[in-house]
Amino acid sequence: MRELKDAAYRGVVALLATVALVLLVAPTLVVVLMSFTGDFTLRFPPRSWSVRWYTELFSNSPQIVTAAWVSLKVAVIATAVSVVFGTLAAVAIAGRRDRWAVALDGVFMSPMVFPAMSLGLALLLLLSLAGIRLSTWTLAIGHVVIATPFVIRMVSAAAQQVNPVLLDCAASLGASRIHAFRTITLPLIRPGIVAGGVVAFLSSIDHVPVSLMLADPRTETLPIHLWTILEANLDVRVASVSGIVVAVTIAVILLVDRRVFVERGRAS
Repeated sequence: MRELKDAAYRGVVALLATVALVLLVAPTLVVVLMSFTGDFTLRFPPRSWSVRWYTELFSNSPQIVTAAWVSLKVAVIATAVSVVFGTLAAVAIAGRRDRWAVALDGVFMSPMVFPAMSLGLALLLLLSLAGIRLSTWTLAIGHVVIATPFVIRMVSAAAQQVNPVLLDCAASLGASRIHAFRTITLPLIRPGIVAGGVVAFLSSIDHVPVSLMLADPRTETLPIHLWTILEANLDVRVASVSGIVVAVTIAVILLVDRRVFVERGRAS
């Protein structure tokens, strides 16, 4: 009887996991397949297959390319800054139960809880009161606020795995805190930093609400430009951009997973 219950439980879990996987993957797969259509409109399934819209995307879509470069530049800046700030914050509060650490952790995680549109509006009002004009840098600031919590959470998980005995041994041997951090803590939490950086980059490059609030007409990001195109007509180039984004995302995830796997193998 117990074996029957266990089998039924595993069957239900497998069924729910399969349904969830289909709901997550199916929409992306549909968009990718539609990007290879030979028609002039989006329809599924395509009546003919072609790569013409990928060629059109690179040869005759200057506005899309410009918006993509803006998104890439902002994402790189936001990722670099959020990795530095997030790593330092995570190392400072990881594993601590002091009131100040708990309070800071709540403040750092608040952008993940508050509605993104409200957060973007708050940042816009703050910058307006400070007399700062909207530009690429204000957009990058907003994306840093959005991306940093992901880095903190990833690095905190890695930092809590660091054995404090290693740091105590380094201190007893005369190593300064900076030297111990550089030679012991940093190599051990590097997988968390890499994972946090990847998540921060991906969350920045396709973020819409904050970009809507903090971007000026000269810094239109790729998601906003694609949304504008979809409001006008169902341009097939939007599906082509989505296909490229999906391919790049999968490639980055596989590369990072391979890198982390190699580092863990060396450590073991």
